[in-house]
Amino acid sequence: MKNILYIFLLSTQIFFAQNGFEKGNAFYQKGNYEQAVAAYESVLKTNSHSAELYFNLGNSYYKLNKVAPAIYNYEKALVLNPEDSETLNNLKFAQKRTIDEIKEVPKVGFAKLIQNYTDIFHYNTWAWISVGLSTVFLAFFLGYYFSQLAFSKRMFFIGMFVALLLFVICVLAAISGKSNYVNEKPAIVFAEMATLKSEPQNSSSEVFVLHEGTKVFVLETLSHWKKIQLTDGTEGWIEKDAIKEVK
Repeated sequence: MKNILYIFLLSTQIFFAQNGFEKGNAFYQKGNYEQAVAAYESVLKTNSHSAELYFNLGNSYYKLNKVAPAIYNYEKALVLNPEDSETLNNLKFAQKRTIDEIKEVPKVGFAKLIQNYTDIFHYNTWAWISVGLSTVFLAFFLGYYFSQLAFSKRMFFIGMFVALLLFVICVLAAISGKSNYVNEKPAIVFAEMATLKSEPQNSSSEVFVLHEGTKVFVLETLSHWKKIQLTDGTEGWIEKDAIKEVK
């Protein structure tokens, strides 16, 4: 009985989510962007999330000239689908409407090399590649075990070694990618204007003045303050209500 009730509730939730999404699309096509936002937001309230939903919501906010919510939802879409070119393109357009011009300091050296490599695929993709390589390794092992010819055994052994090496590399890439995903905490400034402080108190000196739509990274939380880092490496404290974390 509980299973039937669960299936019914889940089906109802999916129905209302799909209905709300389609309503949002219809409102957007008619140019009713505020109604589209309301419809898409109603879908989020059902705990239904998708890259397409956040993308459409970002587009709606962009049409309403609401920079911070537009950038925030594009970033949310990219968390679910990092390689989507259309979302990346629209995000760039939205970022051009921000006031702050903060340079991004690129990583250099070995750390940059590792990041470039792990960023080739999402960490889940690396994990699936590892599963495939483990299957290849098993196949080579079986071939080595049952082969009667010395040459074949040698080839299967080499294949085992190569598959094992690639397996280890992919597992490490998956672990590194997952670690970067968990530890990196991007956020978007939602306040029209927010002051970055040197310490978590109002009386401390001012480091920088941020405006809505700027992307930052959360490093630490203390009471109603958050320590953040800008893309140029500048660090400081900001009131937590001034920003909204993407993940």
